[in-house]
Amino acid sequence: MAISPAYLWAFLGIIFCLMEVLIPSAFTESALGLAAFGVAIAALVIPQLWIQALLWFLLSTLMILLFRRLSRGRRNRSWRMDAVVAKTLTSIPAGDVGRVIYEGGSWQARSFDPELEISANQPVNVVRQEGNTLIVMPESALL
Repeated sequence: MAISPAYLWAFLGIIFCLMEVLIPSAFTESALGLAAFGVAIAALVIPQLWIQALLWFLLSTLMILLFRRLSRGRRNRSWRMDAVVAKTLTSIPAGDVGRVIYEGGSWQARSFDPELEISANQPVNVVRQEGNTLIVMPESALL
């Protein structure tokens, strides 16, 4: 008793989608799983396995590119944060970048006021994040 290829592709789609839940991969596994579901439907009318595999490859590539394009737009935006405290590791020269320790990691940081220099080992509030750079203000400026 042979199992229908449509069932195998659907099972593969379920496996990939479950893997995305257990091991998040920025929707790569979801794209592979959704492509497998599409091939499961196509396998009902396309009996050749090599055509099914080619279709899965093409659909997977297309969906991965689509998901990355959709997520790229969100990544480049700057976003506001609740005021949280960080500490400068180096000085932050006026209009330039320095380093702060925030949530246990070292981050590149720039002063909210481009004309203000912030000295080293000073508590600062994180105003927002722009890419991998934190925009900060010294706590003394808020008092």
